[in-house]
Amino acid sequence: MQTLDLVRDSLGRVHALIPAVLDGLGGDDLLWRPDPESNPIGWLIWHLTRIEDDHLAALGHVEQVWTADGWYQRFGLPYVKTAHGFRMTPTEVGLFNTRDARLLSGYSAAVWRQTQAILDSLTEDEVDQVIDRRYTPPVTIGIRLSSVLVETSQHVGQAGYLRGLRERTVGINSGWAGTA
Repeated sequence: MQTLDLVRDSLGRVHALIPAVLDGLGGDDLLWRPDPESNPIGWLIWHLTRIEDDHLAALGHVEQVWTADGWYQRFGLPYVKTAHGFRMTPTEVGLFNTRDARLLSGYSAAVWRQTQAILDSLTEDEVDQVIDRRYTPPVTIGIRLSSVLVETSQHVGQAGYLRGLRERTVGINSGWAGTA
């Protein structure tokens, strides 16, 4: 398996989990936090999708889906247009107000379509190309892809875990297996 095939397969698995995590959740469920320092399910899905959109759009030299397709306006979040959740404080996370699982799923699907096009445009020879020399060692396309894989996998797992906690808290038995 080549690097780009591995990335495509892994991100595809994350995107297959997102609708399952969100299925049947209402606004209160999406915004529920077990404590004030926790990230809610909706924010986690938004954040992992924003990171993928931001980081991969830069690799593809294309505009982020967030702004190109009007998702920023549709979400109407109280964040600056370039926000993607990285280094947000718990107070900032608490301002997240998206109560519509379909909006989150729609944005995720749109980002996945653009991600696939970007991955299709890259070659295996480009994976070792340096794209950011501010770090030691410098960041390559492959390292950037790896960071997106870790970020998205981590947060979809957290969202699935929170869904299970939420279901137990309010007594829902939806059949969610909690496997991510």
